[in-house]
Amino acid sequence: MKIAAEVLIGVVAALHLYFLVLEMFLWTAPRTRAAFGTTEEFAKASKALAANQGLYNGFLVAGLVYGLIADSLAFKVFFLICVIVAGLYGAATASRRILLVQALPGALALAAVLLAR
Repeated sequence: MKIAAEVLIGVVAALHLYFLVLEMFLWTAPRTRAAFGTTEEFAKASKALAANQGLYNGFLVAGLVYGLIADSLAFKVFFLICVIVAGLYGAATASRRILLVQALPGALALAAVLLAR
């Protein structure tokens, strides 16, 4: 179960690294705009805000990776809870799709971590 938990944490970290790249570097690209359902004008106007969101995703990645490297239960649990809370908030305020893309993988990883204890 520990291996499954670590793989799931790796998947969650990889997703958030991908979100970082989209939000910090590719926000105004056509494929990113299509994925987020934004217009070119909105993407240009919100580029700094998106980069800020991307930076926060980077902090989640750093915490999850540190948790894996240090084999720290506390780091794994804390940062997975952060992922889940951010996913729930995003689903409530932006798009329900965020439940599937962010909160669900985080919840599955957290369940696996707790079961592996």
